[in-house]
Amino acid sequence: MSFNPDAVEAIAFDSYGTLVDVTAVAEPLAAHVDRPDLVATVWRERSLSYAMVANAIEEYDSFYDLNRRALRYALETAGVDVAEDEREEVLSTYHELPVFDDVHGGMERLGDAGYDCYVVSNGNEAMLESLVEHADLDDLVAETVSADEVERFKPESDLYRHAADRIGTQPEEIAFVGAGWWDVPGAIHAGMQGVWIDRQETLWGPYEVDPDLTVESVHEVADELEA
Repeated sequence: MSFNPDAVEAIAFDSYGTLVDVTAVAEPLAAHVDRPDLVATVWRERSLSYAMVANAIEEYDSFYDLNRRALRYALETAGVDVAEDEREEVLSTYHELPVFDDVHGGMERLGDAGYDCYVVSNGNEAMLESLVEHADLDDLVAETVSADEVERFKPESDLYRHAADRIGTQPEEIAFVGAGWWDVPGAIHAGMQGVWIDRQETLWGPYEVDPDLTVESVHEVADELEA
């Protein structure tokens, strides 16, 4: 399937890794570990694994709580003992992650072209509130949709379809923009048009389905919809 811009009524963005840069957590980790980039990767992958297992066994804790446990796992795997208050300080970085350079300008173009932009995220409501505020996205994001609302994490279809209900349109009329190799296939499976934003030349998963569109910036999404 190829991208159909004529069918798009709204744009939904993932949050972490798509709008804001999760690799920035390496900076506070550097005070505690020798290889902060590697530990940051283990932390991120473990939190996603926890979310996917939670879906499978039908348990739910907020994504912030899962991140807290994943951070402890990553630090213990690195062989360091970090006090709880120091771990909480590192964890709080998620409230102040830097926004990618292309986000503001690209979303402004989408808004000017008549598209409402939404955030659909595994993040809990408090995380999304701080993300929007810190990244100065208040005027660019119509609404945020959190996993808290359905107590299911992406890539389960429930959250994407709930987002479509909140937005008030059919899934196929939503272009879902995400950086996650696991996230965009979930959106496609739920019926959305999947736009993979691949800023770091990562690998697409071993799926039969391909992204409807692959871009390197939000500006390229605007290019497709303005054409």
